Amino acid sequence: MSSRVNLLAPKVRMNPYPLYAELRQSAPVSQVDPGGLWAVSRYADVITVMKNPQLFSSEGIRRTYRPPWISNYPMADSMLVMDPPHHTRLRSLVNRAFGASVMTRLEPRIRELAQQIVTALPAGQTVDFVDAFSIRVPIAVLGDLVGIPPSLHARLKQWAEVMTQFTSVGPEDTAPQERIRAAVAEAREHFEQVVEERRRAPREDLVSDLLRARVDGEALTPVDLMGFMFLLLIGGLETTVHLLSGSVLKLQEDPALMARLRAEPELIPRFIDEMLRHSGPVHGVVRLVTDEVELGGARIPRGERLLLLMASANRDEAQFPDPDRFDLDRPGPQNLPFGHGVHFCLGAQLARMEARLALEALLARFTRLSLGEEPARWNVSLVIRGPTLLPLAAHTD
Repeated sequence: MSSRVNLLAPKVRMNPYPLYAELRQSAPVSQVDPGGLWAVSRYADVITVMKNPQLFSSEGIRRTYRPPWISNYPMADSMLVMDPPHHTRLRSLVNRAFGASVMTRLEPRIRELAQQIVTALPAGQTVDFVDAFSIRVPIAVLGDLVGIPPSLHARLKQWAEVMTQFTSVGPEDTAPQERIRAAVAEAREHFEQVVEERRRAPREDLVSDLLRARVDGEALTPVDLMGFMFLLLIGGLETTVHLLSGSVLKLQEDPALMARLRAEPELIPRFIDEMLRHSGPVHGVVRLVTDEVELGGARIPRGERLLLLMASANRDEAQFPDPDRFDLDRPGPQNLPFGHGVHFCLGAQLARMEARLALEALLARFTRLSLGEEPARWNVSLVIRGPTLLPLAAHTD
Protein backbone atom coordinates (compact mmCIF):
# COMPACT_ATOMS: atom_id res chain seq x y z
CA MET A 1 0.00 0.00 0.00
CA SER A 2 1.60 3.22 -1.16
CA SER A 3 -0.02 5.91 1.04
CA ARG A 4 -0.92 5.83 4.71
CA VAL A 5 -4.53 4.87 5.36
CA ASN A 6 -6.72 6.75 7.84
CA LEU A 7 -8.49 4.33 10.16
CA LEU A 8 -10.91 7.05 11.27
CA ALA A 9 -12.12 7.95 7.75
CA PRO A 10 -15.97 7.79 7.73
CA LYS A 11 -16.03 5.09 5.02
CA VAL A 12 -13.63 2.93 7.08
CA ARG A 13 -15.69 3.40 10.26
CA MET A 14 -18.80 2.20 8.42
CA ASN A 15 -17.03 -1.04 7.44
CA PRO A 16 -13.33 -1.41 8.31
CA TYR A 17 -13.03 -5.10 7.40
CA PRO A 18 -12.08 -4.76 3.69
CA LEU A 19 -9.27 -2.39 4.70
CA TYR A 20 -8.10 -4.78 7.43
CA ALA A 21 -7.96 -7.60 4.83
CA GLU A 22 -5.89 -5.38 2.52
CA LEU A 23 -3.48 -4.58 5.38
CA ARG A 24 -3.07 -8.27 6.25
CA GLN A 25 -2.32 -9.04 2.62
CA SER A 26 0.04 -6.25 1.63
CA ALA A 27 1.14 -4.29 4.72
CA PRO A 28 0.68 -6.44 7.84
CA VAL A 29 2.67 -4.05 10.04
CA SER A 30 2.55 -0.50 8.71
CA GLN A 31 2.10 3.10 9.80
CA VAL A 32 -1.43 4.50 9.64
CA ASP A 33 -3.23 7.74 10.38
CA PRO A 34 -4.16 9.39 12.63
CA GLY A 35 -0.93 9.78 14.54
CA GLY A 36 1.40 7.44 12.67
CA LEU A 37 0.78 4.42 14.88
CA TRP A 38 2.03 1.09 13.53
CA ALA A 39 -1.01 -1.05 12.79
CA VAL A 40 -0.51 -4.78 13.42
CA SER A 41 -3.14 -6.67 11.45
CA ARG A 42 -2.24 -10.41 11.49
CA TYR A 43 -3.24 -12.82 14.26
CA ALA A 44 0.23 -14.33 14.76
CA ASP A 45 1.87 -10.89 15.12
CA VAL A 46 -0.81 -9.69 17.56
CA ILE A 47 -0.24 -12.79 19.74
CA THR A 48 3.54 -12.25 19.60
CA VAL A 49 3.12 -8.70 20.91
CA MET A 50 0.70 -9.73 23.66
CA LYS A 51 2.99 -12.50 24.88
CA ASN A 52 5.98 -10.15 25.22
CA PRO A 53 5.12 -7.30 27.64
CA GLN A 54 8.84 -6.51 28.20
CA LEU A 55 9.37 -5.65 24.51
CA PHE A 56 5.85 -4.39 23.83
CA SER A 57 4.91 -2.40 26.90
CA SER A 58 1.53 -1.31 28.22
CA GLU A 59 3.15 0.94 30.81
CA GLY A 60 4.94 2.81 28.03
CA ILE A 61 1.66 4.09 26.60
CA ARG A 62 0.81 6.08 29.74
CA ARG A 63 1.89 9.21 27.90
CA THR A 64 -0.96 8.52 25.45
CA TYR A 65 -3.31 9.14 28.37
CA ARG A 66 -1.34 12.17 29.55
CA PRO A 67 -1.34 14.56 26.59
CA PRO A 68 -0.63 18.24 27.30
CA TRP A 69 -4.36 19.12 27.27
CA ILE A 70 -5.36 16.87 30.21
CA SER A 71 -3.29 16.70 33.37
CA ASN A 72 -5.09 14.17 35.52
CA TYR A 73 -6.79 11.33 33.63
CA PRO A 74 -7.17 8.27 35.91
CA MET A 75 -6.94 5.87 32.96
CA ALA A 76 -3.21 6.75 33.01
CA ASP A 77 -3.06 5.06 36.43
CA SER A 78 -5.13 1.99 35.56
CA MET A 79 -4.15 -1.64 34.94
CA LEU A 80 -4.58 -0.95 31.23
CA VAL A 81 -1.23 0.87 31.25
CA MET A 82 0.76 -1.39 33.59
CA ASP A 83 3.26 -4.19 33.03
CA PRO A 84 4.24 -6.92 35.52
CA PRO A 85 4.99 -6.84 38.43
CA HIS A 86 2.80 -3.77 39.19
CA HIS A 87 0.04 -5.13 36.98
CA THR A 88 0.21 -8.55 38.67
CA ARG A 89 -0.19 -7.08 42.16
CA LEU A 90 -3.12 -4.87 41.19
CA ARG A 91 -4.86 -7.61 39.21
CA SER A 92 -4.60 -9.97 42.22
CA LEU A 93 -6.29 -7.38 44.42
CA VAL A 94 -9.08 -6.66 41.94
CA ASN A 95 -9.58 -10.38 41.26
CA ARG A 96 -10.47 -10.86 44.93
CA ALA A 97 -13.42 -8.53 44.49
CA PHE A 98 -14.45 -9.58 40.99
CA GLY A 99 -14.70 -13.36 41.25
CA ALA A 100 -17.33 -16.07 40.85
CA SER A 101 -19.31 -15.02 43.95
CA VAL A 102 -19.98 -11.61 42.37
CA MET A 103 -21.23 -13.31 39.16
CA THR A 104 -23.52 -15.60 41.19
CA ARG A 105 -24.92 -12.62 43.10
CA LEU A 106 -25.53 -10.63 39.92
CA GLU A 107 -27.11 -13.26 37.63
CA PRO A 108 -30.71 -13.23 39.01
CA ARG A 109 -30.66 -9.42 39.12
CA ILE A 110 -29.43 -9.18 35.51
CA ARG A 111 -32.03 -11.71 34.31
CA GLU A 112 -34.83 -9.71 35.96
CA LEU A 113 -33.49 -6.44 34.54
CA ALA A 114 -33.24 -7.89 31.03
CA GLN A 115 -36.84 -9.08 31.15
CA GLN A 116 -38.06 -5.66 32.33
CA ILE A 117 -36.13 -3.89 29.56
CA VAL A 118 -37.42 -6.19 26.82
CA THR A 119 -41.00 -5.95 28.12
CA ALA A 120 -40.77 -2.16 27.82
CA LEU A 121 -39.76 -2.30 24.13
CA PRO A 122 -42.77 -1.31 21.97
CA ALA A 123 -43.60 -4.08 19.47
CA GLY A 124 -43.55 -3.00 15.83
CA GLN A 125 -42.31 0.53 16.57
CA THR A 126 -38.91 1.85 15.46
CA VAL A 127 -36.73 2.87 18.40
CA ASP A 128 -33.04 3.55 18.89
CA PHE A 129 -31.94 0.11 20.07
CA VAL A 130 -28.72 1.50 21.57
CA ASP A 131 -30.74 3.64 23.96
CA ALA A 132 -33.76 1.37 24.45
CA PHE A 133 -31.95 -1.97 24.78
CA SER A 134 -28.16 -2.22 24.45
CA ILE A 135 -27.21 0.38 27.06
CA ARG A 136 -29.83 -0.60 29.64
CA VAL A 137 -28.44 -3.86 31.06
CA PRO A 138 -24.72 -2.88 31.18
CA ILE A 139 -25.46 0.50 32.73
CA ALA A 140 -27.73 -0.99 35.39
CA VAL A 141 -25.07 -3.63 36.18
CA LEU A 142 -22.33 -0.99 36.38
CA GLY A 143 -24.55 1.10 38.63
CA ASP A 144 -25.18 -1.96 40.80
CA LEU A 145 -21.46 -2.81 40.98
CA VAL A 146 -20.35 0.65 42.06
CA GLY A 147 -23.49 1.67 43.91
CA ILE A 148 -24.69 4.46 41.60
CA PRO A 149 -28.46 5.07 41.58
CA PRO A 150 -30.58 4.87 38.39
CA SER A 151 -31.06 8.66 38.47
CA LEU A 152 -27.37 9.01 37.51
CA HIS A 153 -27.24 6.29 34.82
CA ALA A 154 -27.63 8.80 31.98
CA ARG A 155 -24.58 10.66 33.31
CA LEU A 156 -22.55 7.42 33.40
CA LYS A 157 -23.44 6.81 29.76
CA GLN A 158 -22.43 10.35 28.78
CA TRP A 159 -19.08 10.11 30.62
CA ALA A 160 -18.23 6.81 28.93
CA GLU A 161 -19.23 8.03 25.45
CA VAL A 162 -17.20 11.23 25.74
CA MET A 163 -14.12 9.51 27.17
CA THR A 164 -13.94 6.81 24.48
CA GLN A 165 -13.40 9.60 21.92
CA PHE A 166 -10.02 10.19 23.60
CA THR A 167 -7.99 8.35 20.92
CA SER A 168 -9.46 10.43 18.08
CA VAL A 169 -8.73 13.88 19.58
CA GLY A 170 -5.79 15.82 18.17
CA PRO A 171 -3.77 18.69 19.69
CA GLU A 172 -5.87 21.34 17.88
CA ASP A 173 -9.30 19.85 18.71
CA THR A 174 -10.07 22.25 21.56
CA ALA A 175 -13.85 21.66 21.80
CA PRO A 176 -13.60 17.83 22.20
CA GLN A 177 -10.69 18.31 24.60
CA GLU A 178 -12.85 20.51 26.81
CA ARG A 179 -15.74 18.00 26.73
CA ILE A 180 -13.38 15.19 27.79
CA ARG A 181 -11.81 17.28 30.57
CA ALA A 182 -15.27 18.16 31.92
CA ALA A 183 -16.45 14.52 31.81
CA VAL A 184 -13.28 13.29 33.57
CA ALA A 185 -13.60 15.93 36.30
CA GLU A 186 -17.28 15.16 36.88
CA ALA A 187 -16.77 11.39 36.94
CA ARG A 188 -13.78 11.67 39.26
CA GLU A 189 -15.69 13.88 41.70
CA HIS A 190 -18.60 11.44 41.78
CA PHE A 191 -16.43 8.31 42.15
CA GLU A 192 -14.46 9.95 44.98
CA GLN A 193 -17.74 10.63 46.75
CA VAL A 194 -18.86 6.99 46.32
CA VAL A 195 -15.52 5.69 47.65
CA GLU A 196 -15.70 7.97 50.69
CA GLU A 197 -19.28 6.84 51.41
CA ARG A 198 -18.23 3.16 51.22
CA ARG A 199 -15.31 3.75 53.55
CA ARG A 200 -17.74 5.09 56.14
CA ALA A 201 -20.53 2.57 55.50
CA PRO A 202 -19.59 -0.52 53.42
CA ARG A 203 -22.31 -2.22 51.35
CA GLU A 204 -22.68 -5.37 49.28
CA ASP A 205 -21.12 -3.85 46.18
CA LEU A 206 -17.86 -3.91 44.25
CA VAL A 207 -16.46 -0.66 45.68
CA SER A 208 -16.84 -1.99 49.24
CA ASP A 209 -15.25 -5.30 48.16
CA LEU A 210 -12.33 -3.42 46.56
CA LEU A 211 -11.77 -1.39 49.72
CA ARG A 212 -11.68 -4.61 51.78
CA ALA A 213 -9.42 -6.55 49.38
CA ARG A 214 -5.92 -7.44 50.60
CA VAL A 215 -3.05 -9.40 49.04
CA ASP A 216 -0.15 -10.08 51.42
CA GLY A 217 -1.63 -7.47 53.73
CA GLU A 218 -1.63 -4.81 51.01
CA ALA A 219 -4.69 -2.81 49.96
CA LEU A 220 -5.48 -0.80 46.85
CA THR A 221 -4.18 2.77 47.00
CA PRO A 222 -6.59 5.65 46.27
CA VAL A 223 -4.85 6.12 42.88
CA ASP A 224 -5.23 2.39 42.08
CA LEU A 225 -8.88 2.48 43.03
CA MET A 226 -9.71 5.55 40.94
CA GLY A 227 -7.84 4.05 37.95
CA PHE A 228 -9.92 0.89 38.23
CA MET A 229 -13.21 2.82 38.53
CA PHE A 230 -12.46 4.63 35.26
CA LEU A 231 -11.36 1.38 33.59
CA LEU A 232 -14.63 -0.23 34.73
CA LEU A 233 -16.62 2.69 33.32
CA ILE A 234 -15.03 2.40 29.87
CA GLY A 235 -14.36 -1.35 29.71
CA GLY A 236 -17.49 -2.45 31.55
CA LEU A 237 -19.93 -0.23 29.72
CA GLU A 238 -18.94 0.69 26.18
CA THR A 239 -17.70 -2.75 25.11
CA THR A 240 -20.81 -4.63 26.32
CA VAL A 241 -23.14 -1.98 24.84
CA HIS A 242 -21.48 -2.35 21.43
CA LEU A 243 -21.50 -6.16 21.70
CA LEU A 244 -25.28 -6.09 22.25
CA SER A 245 -25.87 -3.54 19.47
CA GLY A 246 -23.76 -5.58 17.06
CA SER A 247 -25.68 -8.71 18.07
CA VAL A 248 -29.12 -7.26 17.34
CA LEU A 249 -27.86 -5.84 14.05
CA LYS A 250 -26.65 -9.32 13.10
CA LEU A 251 -30.01 -10.87 14.07
CA GLN A 252 -31.81 -8.27 11.94
CA GLU A 253 -29.55 -9.08 8.96
CA ASP A 254 -30.02 -12.85 9.32
CA PRO A 255 -33.65 -13.86 10.15
CA ALA A 256 -32.80 -17.57 9.79
CA LEU A 257 -30.13 -17.22 12.47
CA MET A 258 -32.58 -15.41 14.75
CA ALA A 259 -35.13 -18.19 14.22
CA ARG A 260 -32.51 -20.84 15.04
CA LEU A 261 -31.52 -19.09 18.28
CA ARG A 262 -35.18 -18.72 19.27
CA ALA A 263 -35.67 -22.44 18.75
CA GLU A 264 -32.37 -23.34 20.47
CA PRO A 265 -31.57 -20.66 23.09
CA GLU A 266 -28.81 -22.88 24.45
CA LEU A 267 -26.83 -21.80 21.35
CA ILE A 268 -26.77 -18.14 22.49
CA PRO A 269 -23.33 -18.48 24.20
CA ARG A 270 -21.92 -19.84 20.90
CA PHE A 271 -23.55 -16.95 19.04
CA ILE A 272 -21.85 -14.50 21.44
CA ASP A 273 -18.47 -16.19 20.89
CA GLU A 274 -18.79 -15.90 17.12
CA MET A 275 -20.02 -12.29 17.41
CA LEU A 276 -16.91 -11.46 19.45
CA ARG A 277 -14.71 -12.97 16.74
CA HIS A 278 -16.59 -11.76 13.68
CA SER A 279 -17.77 -8.30 14.80
CA GLY A 280 -16.40 -7.70 18.29
CA PRO A 281 -16.41 -4.21 19.82
CA VAL A 282 -12.67 -4.02 20.62
CA HIS A 283 -10.83 -3.03 17.44
CA GLY A 284 -7.52 -1.65 18.67
CA VAL A 285 -5.12 -2.04 21.60
CA VAL A 286 -2.04 0.19 21.98
CA ARG A 287 1.48 -0.91 23.03
CA LEU A 288 4.87 0.85 23.13
CA VAL A 289 7.99 -0.68 21.55
CA THR A 290 10.74 -0.64 24.22
CA ASP A 291 13.57 -1.62 21.84
CA GLU A 292 14.03 -1.66 18.07
CA VAL A 293 12.32 -4.74 16.71
CA GLU A 294 11.33 -6.49 13.50
CA LEU A 295 7.67 -7.50 13.34
CA GLY A 296 5.70 -8.70 10.34
CA GLY A 297 8.53 -7.77 7.98
CA ALA A 298 8.75 -4.18 9.26
CA ARG A 299 11.56 -2.68 11.35
CA ILE A 300 10.07 -0.57 14.11
CA PRO A 301 12.22 1.90 16.06
CA ARG A 302 12.26 2.04 19.84
CA GLY A 303 9.62 4.35 21.32
CA GLU A 304 7.06 3.86 18.53
CA ARG A 305 3.45 2.97 19.34
CA LEU A 306 1.72 -0.12 17.97
CA LEU A 307 -2.02 -0.39 17.35
CA LEU A 308 -2.95 -4.07 17.61
CA LEU A 309 -5.91 -4.48 15.28
CA MET A 310 -7.79 -7.13 17.25
CA ALA A 311 -10.75 -7.05 14.86
CA SER A 312 -8.41 -7.76 11.95
CA ALA A 313 -6.61 -10.58 13.80
CA ASN A 314 -10.00 -12.18 14.47
CA ARG A 315 -10.64 -12.35 10.72
CA ASP A 316 -7.17 -13.55 9.72
CA GLU A 317 -7.40 -16.17 6.95
CA ALA A 318 -4.32 -17.91 8.33
CA GLN A 319 -6.13 -18.56 11.62
CA PHE A 320 -9.81 -18.90 10.72
CA PRO A 321 -11.15 -20.71 7.64
CA ASP A 322 -13.52 -18.47 5.64
CA PRO A 323 -13.13 -15.73 8.29
CA ASP A 324 -15.69 -13.24 6.93
CA ARG A 325 -18.49 -15.83 7.22
CA PHE A 326 -20.47 -15.77 10.46
CA ASP A 327 -20.46 -19.44 11.47
CA LEU A 328 -22.41 -20.45 14.57
CA ASP A 329 -20.84 -23.92 14.39
CA ARG A 330 -17.25 -22.62 14.32
CA PRO A 331 -15.15 -24.27 17.07
CA GLY A 332 -14.71 -21.92 20.03
CA PRO A 333 -14.53 -20.09 22.27
CA GLN A 334 -12.37 -17.41 20.69
CA ASN A 335 -10.85 -15.46 23.56
CA LEU A 336 -8.67 -12.99 21.67
CA PRO A 337 -11.47 -10.37 21.72
CA PHE A 338 -10.85 -10.14 25.47
CA GLY A 339 -7.08 -9.81 25.09
CA HIS A 340 -4.39 -12.37 25.82
CA GLY A 341 -1.89 -13.21 28.53
CA VAL A 342 -1.47 -10.87 31.50
CA HIS A 343 -4.01 -8.38 30.10
CA PHE A 344 -6.82 -10.90 29.52
CA CYS A 345 -10.01 -8.97 30.36
CA LEU A 346 -11.15 -9.32 33.97
CA GLY A 347 -14.73 -8.61 32.93
CA ALA A 348 -14.95 -11.24 30.17
CA GLN A 349 -17.21 -13.52 32.23
CA LEU A 350 -19.49 -10.65 33.22
CA ALA A 351 -19.74 -9.31 29.64
CA ARG A 352 -20.69 -12.76 28.33
CA MET A 353 -23.31 -13.18 31.07
CA GLU A 354 -24.87 -9.76 30.45
CA ALA A 355 -25.05 -10.37 26.69
CA ARG A 356 -26.47 -13.90 27.15
CA LEU A 357 -29.25 -12.85 29.53
CA ALA A 358 -30.19 -9.76 27.50
CA LEU A 359 -30.39 -11.77 24.25
CA GLU A 360 -32.31 -14.60 25.92
CA ALA A 361 -34.96 -12.10 27.03
CA LEU A 362 -35.09 -10.39 23.61
CA LEU A 363 -35.41 -13.65 21.66
CA ALA A 364 -38.06 -15.03 24.01
CA ARG A 365 -40.37 -12.10 23.19
CA PHE A 366 -39.63 -11.05 19.59
CA THR A 367 -39.63 -13.08 16.37
CA ARG A 368 -37.89 -10.65 14.00
CA LEU A 369 -36.18 -7.25 13.76
CA SER A 370 -36.46 -4.69 10.95
CA LEU A 371 -34.45 -1.57 10.06
CA GLY A 372 -35.85 1.89 10.61
CA GLU A 373 -35.72 4.58 7.91
CA GLU A 374 -32.78 6.43 9.46
CA PRO A 375 -29.34 4.82 8.95
CA ALA A 376 -27.23 3.61 11.87
CA ARG A 377 -24.45 5.94 13.06
CA TRP A 378 -21.05 4.66 14.18
CA ASN A 379 -18.71 6.01 16.86
CA VAL A 380 -15.26 7.50 16.18
CA SER A 381 -12.52 5.66 18.08
CA LEU A 382 -9.43 3.62 17.24
CA VAL A 383 -10.05 1.36 20.22
CA ILE A 384 -13.76 0.48 20.31
CA ARG A 385 -16.24 0.30 17.42
CA GLY A 386 -20.01 0.25 17.59
CA PRO A 387 -23.18 2.09 16.60
CA THR A 388 -24.18 5.20 18.56
CA LEU A 389 -27.60 5.18 16.87
CA LEU A 390 -29.38 1.99 15.78
CA PRO A 391 -32.98 2.51 14.60
CA LEU A 392 -34.76 -0.88 14.63
CA ALA A 393 -38.24 -2.23 15.19
CA ALA A 394 -38.86 -5.49 17.05
CA HIS A 395 -41.85 -7.61 15.97
CA THR A 396 -43.87 -10.34 17.69
CA ASP A 397 -45.59 -11.68 14.53
